[in-house]
Amino acid sequence: MSDYLPIIGITMGDATGVGPEIIVKSLAHDTVYAQCRPLVIGDAPRLRQAAAIVNSKLQVRAIATPAEARFEAGTIDCIDLGLIPEDLPFGKLSALAGDAAFRYIERAVELTRAEQIDAICTAPLNKEALHAGGHKFPGHTEMLAHLTGTPEVSMMLVAPQLRVIHVTTHIGLLDAIRKIEPALVQRVIERGYETLRRAGIAAPRIGVCGINPHAGENGLFGHGEEEEKIIPAVNVVRERGWNVEGPLPADTLFYRAGRGDFDLVVAMYHDQGHGPVKVLGLEAGVNITVGLPVIRTSVDHGTAFDIAGKGIADERSLLEALRQGAELATRR
Repeated sequence: MSDYLPIIGITMGDATGVGPEIIVKSLAHDTVYAQCRPLVIGDAPRLRQAAAIVNSKLQVRAIATPAEARFEAGTIDCIDLGLIPEDLPFGKLSALAGDAAFRYIERAVELTRAEQIDAICTAPLNKEALHAGGHKFPGHTEMLAHLTGTPEVSMMLVAPQLRVIHVTTHIGLLDAIRKIEPALVQRVIERGYETLRRAGIAAPRIGVCGINPHAGENGLFGHGEEEEKIIPAVNVVRERGWNVEGPLPADTLFYRAGRGDFDLVVAMYHDQGHGPVKVLGLEAGVNITVGLPVIRTSVDHGTAFDIAGKGIADERSLLEALRQGAELATRR
């Protein structure tokens, strides 16, 4: 990493979830300020409530622009949008909080376009609340693609000893199989390859999952999906000299990746990739949106309404998301 410390815009997520708490807990770690200059985009009074809940002595400064930020350990700089009433309860679904979560992201995108922040790191939102607030997106990934005018992005999950990029995400399994086709698989492999190159891996080793059990086992399972939808894409990138193997049986591929045989796994659908990552470490998992004009990382967990407001939420995933966001933003 260079000596430049990137400004990371941390969106507060759903104000009724654990987002405010894990932000306060994370920014109490001095290591964060050695990696980046954190700037919260959310509601300052809500962060103060969260600080009281977790018994933090951090001060929260409400500001209007990044230029006003001090980036000092012990103080949280917050671009205060003033959207959350102080009596809004934690742990309960709220259309108001869903709309606010969208507004935080919207402001973060505006700041990246103005080159006032270098990357975005998102605290979790609740999809039902987001929809109730009038924003019909499946999640952060699709919302950011819309706001940045990006026609296609990919979700990459990173956990200890495992990275996974997805060809399809928030659609049903039958719809996913219909959507998978060689050009899409090729684009996802390319996005993953270039992201790892930016992260400092000179020659990424990539394993590509099959769709069917045992990757079809030469036509024994399925209807030739591997031959039709995956193999042509793998052949194209291999002809460039890239180290790409597949389609491979997903069950053994994830084992091999976990022991270090691959730098990246290409999963064909949501649960194929999410399951192994979350088994390895939900608290330390990170979600990276690949293909946007801005670096975006996120925690790999939800709003946890059942524990929100109790001060017990674990901040490790956000700490890792900040670290990776800072590293990728600097290398860019």
